[in-house]
Amino acid sequence: MHLLRRRLPALLAALAIGVGSLISARADEGPAVPSFVDETAAAGLDSVYAGDWEYMVGGGAASFDCDDDGFPDLLLAGGEAPAKFYRNASELGGALKFEEGAASGLELDAVTGAYPLDIDGDGRMDLVLLRIGENVVMRGLGGCKFERANEAFGFDGGDGWSTALAATWEKGASWPTIAIGNYIDRSSVMPWGSCTDNWLHRPQGSGPGFAPPLALTPSYCALSMLFTDWNRSGTPALRVSNDREYYKGGQEQLWRVEPGKAPALYTEADGWRYVRIWGMGIASYDLDLDGFPEYYLTSMADNRLQKLAPVPDGAAAKPSYGDVALAKGVTAHRPYVGDDVKPSTAWHAQFEDVNNDGLVDLFVAKGNVAEMPDFAALDPNNLLLQQPDGKFVEAGDRAGVASTRIARGALLTDFNLDGRVDLVVVNRWKGAELWRNTGAGEGTGAGLLLKLAQPGPNRDAIGAFVEVRCGERVLRREITVGGGHASGHAGWWHFGLGGETEAEVRVLWPDGTAGPWHKVAAEGRFVLGRDADPMPWSPG
Repeated sequence: MHLLRRRLPALLAALAIGVGSLISARADEGPAVPSFVDETAAAGLDSVYAGDWEYMVGGGAASFDCDDDGFPDLLLAGGEAPAKFYRNASELGGALKFEEGAASGLELDAVTGAYPLDIDGDGRMDLVLLRIGENVVMRGLGGCKFERANEAFGFDGGDGWSTALAATWEKGASWPTIAIGNYIDRSSVMPWGSCTDNWLHRPQGSGPGFAPPLALTPSYCALSMLFTDWNRSGTPALRVSNDREYYKGGQEQLWRVEPGKAPALYTEADGWRYVRIWGMGIASYDLDLDGFPEYYLTSMADNRLQKLAPVPDGAAAKPSYGDVALAKGVTAHRPYVGDDVKPSTAWHAQFEDVNNDGLVDLFVAKGNVAEMPDFAALDPNNLLLQQPDGKFVEAGDRAGVASTRIARGALLTDFNLDGRVDLVVVNRWKGAELWRNTGAGEGTGAGLLLKLAQPGPNRDAIGAFVEVRCGERVLRREITVGGGHASGHAGWWHFGLGGETEAEVRVLWPDGTAGPWHKVAAEGRFVLGRDADPMPWSPG
């Protein structure tokens, strides 16, 4: 993604997605369109992702509960400016309200992204801050106070240009394995081909803390990473999405990360298909309910939706994916409003059910790298609503989130715990934006919030699958740390249930244990613990 990049073929620039006719809440006319109300100023958010060359990528957000009141607090990357922490002061179901907390300890400069993760298993959320220069682990002290923990945890923060993160717990480990994605060599006069190594931070052999990081060679300028159990083997692999602008001979990657073994790439001999894109973000969800996640990969103009090739009965799955983005209506490769018809630039992507109809939807943050003349300057964010036939339709403009600020990271999170996911977007050079989801009128269904808890390390059950049975459908999501674009979430996981009044839930725990099915009310918040009935939760 360079300012002097050559013009893409005219054919690519001419591609278009028809918006189609207006959509109402009636099922025979399309999905119910939720209303998002801009509450940025009223909620007290005032944050800009600032900086030039080294901050053209990144610009993430993190949501997590650090004061044990159940409401997700917020950290926004500032780039050259200090990051900003906001404590959530919203009331249940009310307008969004945040209080800036300048004494949290998180207000470092040069932050590109942030991911929450309870590293030491003490029940207090920690954060990993990705930075230009040294990455920093911030240990949670309770009460939304944090302290530097690189030395105490044996974490080598390096001195790179870090832009991606993913984390998992390998079997038998008491500490997580953290992958860090790095971008180009900052000292290189000619940056092309100067991608620096990504790092794998594994636990040390005995006791707490990390061993010295392993280089994931070859590395190709990663902008998103995700540990995911793509084949449902019980051992997550590491997906890496890379920016083809700067690498030579590279491609998208999938790494085997197996306990006690050195990381190893899946190759074409294993079934991996060669793909090269301007990879910026990863989102995953089991869209077709076949048990295997699909993966949405954002890029410049050429976004992909990857579906695993059919697995014959009795055969092992191979990492062979086909692109179904065009068939599903999610190419999102150019602006859908306005006169700027040049190709789009996509960053953070996230699957969430924004209208609670039981069909997961897709948000994509959009924004030119800087002032690249061959790409759209006025590039609205996408909000793609899923229909019963599995295809998606654009609703960003009608929902109120079609901002043309230069977006980067984002999060769909239920900030006021009313069962509807809200939206925060970090913008380059311009203020972050916050929208409250006020529902879709009569078309709004029930929203269920679930939080996982288990004893010992990996308290938040990273790597589990949560299944929700409502009507004839079983919704399924993998609990992960990573993906998106420099933006991470921990805490409540949201499911839309349509018109159902109750559902059944169960957890497939990271160790392979399948919990029993439990009935829960459709509109509620429940903590799912090991060997326990769902525990209803309410503020206080």
